Amino acid sequence: MDMTDIDKAGTFSLGSRTVRRLGYGAMQLAGKGVFGPPRDRDAAVAVLRAAVAAGVNHIDTSDFYGPHVTNQIIREALHPYPDDLVIVTKIGARRGPDASWNPAYSAEDLTAAVHDNLRNLGLETLDVVNLRIMFDVHGPAEGSIAAPLAVLADLQRQGLVRHIGLSNVTATQVAEGRGIAEIVCVQNQYNLVHRGDDALIDALAAAGIAYVPFFPLGGFSPLQSTALDEVAKRLGATPMQVALAWLLRRSPNILLIPGTSSVGHLGKNLAAAELDLPEEAMAALNAIGTGGSHG
Repeated sequence: MDMTDIDKAGTFSLGSRTVRRLGYGAMQLAGKGVFGPPRDRDAAVAVLRAAVAAGVNHIDTSDFYGPHVTNQIIREALHPYPDDLVIVTKIGARRGPDASWNPAYSAEDLTAAVHDNLRNLGLETLDVVNLRIMFDVHGPAEGSIAAPLAVLADLQRQGLVRHIGLSNVTATQVAEGRGIAEIVCVQNQYNLVHRGDDALIDALAAAGIAYVPFFPLGGFSPLQSTALDEVAKRLGATPMQVALAWLLRRSPNILLIPGTSSVGHLGKNLAAAELDLPEEAMAALNAIGTGGSHG
């Protein structure tokens, strides 16, 4: 893998730590549908080691990936962890035997999830735990998050969790959450086309809170954009690199966690740190998000 200088993407604070803005998302290290073991465990270990060797110090995971699979691979690949590595995990869901994603919000569920993450990662304290809200599996939906967040705040007081984040939430829920606990990051779907969080990103930036977009290229339904393809072609880059570079330019509080199970693809993702988007490219890309519905 060619070495990329990911420092060019800059850094941002995540709780009490500073991380490079290009991180790594571990979801794709599990089997198909984020369920069961990967086809090639050695390759999964190699990707994690290559990411850290390239300077990545922010890894996003969850014990419901697999379940348990990605955290166990992270531990195998990287434990004992480098001092600067921040591992962010998520709780609030559980996998059914049929690979379904189900809410898991009770105090017992959330407490067990924190302990599962600690055990499988081999940690005594989790750096950041995102509470994943599952009122609607397809996206944020209104409703009070006070009860589950109070449980997570109590686990934080016990010293099991250092910092708290929120995932799959509305701006109203972020405001409610900030009244209950210090929120250090928000993880929602956001990309060139899916721009519904524009105002939220700007508000979080003003408050010094990180925003971590998932599905930077659309996830399970990849973006189809002629404008994106044309910009990528002009710059001699891939559409994914351009989409990631656009996110880095969009706001300084955006932290990226593109995932992959291939070392070669990892190198391509990290190269987005060095991609300079000229103004006309930014204008063409910004226009993608203004066409039609993108809520």
